[in-house]
Amino acid sequence: MPLTKLQFKPGVNRETTSYSNEGGWFDCDKVRFRFGFPEKIGGWEKISGSFFLGSCRALHPWVALDGSKYIGVGTNLKYYINEGGGYNDITPVRTTTSAGDVTFSAKANTLASNVAADDLSITLTSASGFPESGRIKINNEIITYASISTNTLTGCLRAQNSTSAAAHSSGAAVTCATLTITDTNHGALENDFVTFSGAVSLGGQITADVLNQEYEIVSVLSLNSYLIEARTVSTINSITTTSGLNPTYVFAASSDTGNGGSSTVGAYQINTGLDTSVSGTGWGAGTWARGTWGSAASTVAAGQQLRVWTHDNFGEDLLINVRDNGLYYWDQTSGLASRAVALNSLSGANTVPTIAKQVLVSDRDRHIIAFGCDPENNPGVQDPLLIRFSSQESLTDWASTATNTAGDLRIGSGSEIITAVETRQQVLVFTDVSLHAMQFLGPPFTFGINTISENITIAGPLAVTAVEDNVFWMGQEEFYVYSGTVQRIPCTVRDYVFSDLNEAQFAKVAASINAAYSEVWWFYPSGSSEECDRYVVFNYQQNIWYYGELNRTAWMDRGVESNPIAASTDHALYYQEFGLDDGSVTPAAAISSYIESSQVDIADGDNFMFIRRLIPDMTFRDSTNSTPTATMTLEVRNFPGAAYNTVTNSTVTKTASVPVEQFTNDVHVRLRGRSMAFKIASEDTGIAWRLGSPRVEVKPDGRR
Repeated sequence: MPLTKLQFKPGVNRETTSYSNEGGWFDCDKVRFRFGFPEKIGGWEKISGSFFLGSCRALHPWVALDGSKYIGVGTNLKYYINEGGGYNDITPVRTTTSAGDVTFSAKANTLASNVAADDLSITLTSASGFPESGRIKINNEIITYASISTNTLTGCLRAQNSTSAAAHSSGAAVTCATLTITDTNHGALENDFVTFSGAVSLGGQITADVLNQEYEIVSVLSLNSYLIEARTVSTINSITTTSGLNPTYVFAASSDTGNGGSSTVGAYQINTGLDTSVSGTGWGAGTWARGTWGSAASTVAAGQQLRVWTHDNFGEDLLINVRDNGLYYWDQTSGLASRAVALNSLSGANTVPTIAKQVLVSDRDRHIIAFGCDPENNPGVQDPLLIRFSSQESLTDWASTATNTAGDLRIGSGSEIITAVETRQQVLVFTDVSLHAMQFLGPPFTFGINTISENITIAGPLAVTAVEDNVFWMGQEEFYVYSGTVQRIPCTVRDYVFSDLNEAQFAKVAASINAAYSEVWWFYPSGSSEECDRYVVFNYQQNIWYYGELNRTAWMDRGVESNPIAASTDHALYYQEFGLDDGSVTPAAAISSYIESSQVDIADGDNFMFIRRLIPDMTFRDSTNSTPTATMTLEVRNFPGAAYNTVTNSTVTKTASVPVEQFTNDVHVRLRGRSMAFKIASEDTGIAWRLGSPRVEVKPDGRR
């Protein structure tokens, strides 16, 4: 009987129908192509058992002069430096109060006796014991209420710890301390962080140690007050979990009547940001205190609400910037226990920008460049198209004079700078409608800027990456590359990606490089998701596309570390291309990997054919499983619109799934149809597979 070799074009094509894509691949997940043949991607392993707070959108690796390896981790709540798996919080402090400006007031919220764990009804002993409106948070359960008209709230109560559980079962009342903090014009937002010091005991269970630690603000009551929840003594890092903070709360006593004393100081970290974009205009679109009272929040501003950090090295030190916020500096010699400080607070600071969209250090000429910043003569008023640069080799000298190289440039097209990326020869600057090249010219002009294209789009500030002097980015409807000129990249999965992408969360699209495999990855949120849950890959060496599902919000290529590192939605960092399995759980789980072809006509497709035998061609090299196995599936149908998987009789079917092991010679099957599709999948741990050119034995059926 004749053997038919199954050879498919590399890459996945979803721009046509499966039938018209004959000889190609049509669907896949966690598969890449190497030398034109598909194989399973590498696994991943968690860097440490620690977690960070918030959603990470920025990673930056570097090595200090003493050989220390650092990773900058920017989230919507914090900025960390990861060293050796530990997260060191260097989030800048926005303001520190004078002694006595902060006072405490304990409110003991008393729950009724005989409340069982997970009871759906909470009866208050006194409605006056709670604010008129607000929320109660017990561990990860939050009860939100608009008002109290009776003594009953409906929600979900869980025992907070063994003490409260015992109190429930014994019928005793349970008290939970909510502390009201009074501080005139505190400027804080919900979820901001503040560290108290100098406070004394309130007289009962709320001791000085309980007060003098870092807290996350539960809610803001007014410009002069906000709420926190008292907890036992612990660092924020020690109680950070995949779902946020998980503290053990302190229950107030009737003797907790003090105010913390006259020496209390509050150190407020910079305001936290959102982990999602808010579309539209009006109330709720835009950050609090942005613009004047009564002014509308525009759609443009809404797209920038997602908290995005940029960062770069000035030697072994670190410069960081919160998009549309300040510039900060971390001095490596001060150690990981020190926080970043405002760049304009350094000694000798001269007209340093106070607000910017991005910061970058030009490696070639050692200028610090701020994009979309405030001008020299109008500090604090942001110009979204202005670019300023410091004097060469200077952190603090930004005043443009005849004796230094500081200066500025302004882009003439577009409404705002979206992002900038450095290549070997220049800095590419993206606005919302155009692309510009910024080049070092030397004295007296220092930098010059030229327009490259005015007919491009970009999905967001994270959607671009540079490799081998080429710059790749995702637009709002297509993909682009710049390699001297701007070109649209032909994409065989374009409709598949953009027809199921949450456009309201474009700003979350994250581009990354996996240079070991000549790949550019874009992580993006699908249409039904608020967070990045899918990826699409362009292999620039083979000029092919493929895609899959994976929760990653930021990625950095190997270099400082021997493996790529990515941030996940479970608030942890992972080594990528590490091992063969999913290391997000213990023990590691299998990675579900598959690829499926389009239909292939059997003979010319005009006659029915029997498929009698499958001869596999694949390797399990590098597998750690002692008996590596994959499943090969052959599916047949008679017409392009017909369904697969239909049993026609007890012996001849429309599908055959067979396990294939390392030394499988052939597999006998019984299939009949006019066209056939082929699929390979693996669902076990320790599996590495690569497909070659399998063959099938076919026999004419004689019927049309």
